[in-house]
Amino acid sequence: MSLEAGGLRFGANYVPSAGWFYSWLDYDRDAVRRDFEDLAGIGLDHVRVFPVWPWIQPNRAIIRERAIAELLDTVDAAAEHGLAVSVDLIQGHLSSFDFLPSWMLTWHKSSLFEDSTVRDGLTAYVDTVARALATNPNVFAITLGNEVNNLWPDSPTTPAASAAWAQDLLTTLKKAAPDVLALHSVFDDAWYKAEHPFHPLEVVDLGDLSTVHSWVFNGVSQLDGPLGPATLTHADYLIELAKATSLDPGRAVWLQEIGVPGPDIPVDLQAEFTRRTVETVLPNPALYGVTWWSSHDIDRRLLDFPDREYDLGLFTVDHQRKPAAQALAEVIAAVKEDGVPAQPYVETLTAPVNLRTAPDRRPEVAPGSEFHLRWVAARAEGPVRIVLP
Repeated sequence: MSLEAGGLRFGANYVPSAGWFYSWLDYDRDAVRRDFEDLAGIGLDHVRVFPVWPWIQPNRAIIRERAIAELLDTVDAAAEHGLAVSVDLIQGHLSSFDFLPSWMLTWHKSSLFEDSTVRDGLTAYVDTVARALATNPNVFAITLGNEVNNLWPDSPTTPAASAAWAQDLLTTLKKAAPDVLALHSVFDDAWYKAEHPFHPLEVVDLGDLSTVHSWVFNGVSQLDGPLGPATLTHADYLIELAKATSLDPGRAVWLQEIGVPGPDIPVDLQAEFTRRTVETVLPNPALYGVTWWSSHDIDRRLLDFPDREYDLGLFTVDHQRKPAAQALAEVIAAVKEDGVPAQPYVETLTAPVNLRTAPDRRPEVAPGSEFHLRWVAARAEGPVRIVLP
């Protein structure tokens, strides 16, 4: 689906069907193309891909040309199937595993966010890969990394250090690839946890738009079950928090990750959860796009993943379309056919805390808080705007 069809992007976070991200170690161009055929077949317009940082830069002085060539072939494969590409650089954290290069571990043990030597190596990596990607017209965005705040506390940091780290690398990224979106990604502890050293300001002030990741195992599904109002509206709640916290009233918000984790969302309810959640966020005027986690399941012959990680795909490892994929395809087809009906705000609620100035009070807007539950109740009547005091 093109951007012209309703003005929204729909995509998938690309988890290779054969070998998970280990497939970067034994790249199979035909397998990538088969996976992208699946995704194009349900009407998606983009994929978010995850090259693994230590496999591209195994030594601080080495950035492997072959690895970059394989990443560029993945970009080409996407183009062959009508898919645009967003690339995450620092992996970082994937499906509960962390991937960091040996040159910042063991006797080199240092903080990803605070060590200047690590920063030098990482800056070279970001610059080199971004310059290679910038030459390809179907690359529309580059994110620093996938939920980099998962790498704390193992990598110590402070709010000032984490923000400076992201800003410096975004500057490098934008200089290397000036015509693509330069983005920063964190998971929702940045919105909800009092002592978390990554703050909402990093989401809404850094990069070219805001990104949010909505996972209902963070507490909302425990409030009212798989199809309860708190669960179905959590993605919209995060979008509203991001919109309220930004100083730019026109800043877009990308729902960069959302999925159907078990056991929170049982298999027989996954299609309905998908349809109703996506339909809830579509009318939000701030929404840039929806990118599903993930494209394909993880082969259960691979060991040691948390159980919920194996079955998050839109497709099985043998390319069978799953209920969430069918529901998403139907929503996309409806948007292409009819657009998104306007839904005006029915109410405006003032948050109990200014998230820009009092991040230590973030629990006051967390799932299950008095404010969150009031917002959920109001949301039953239609869209509810959040403003900061």
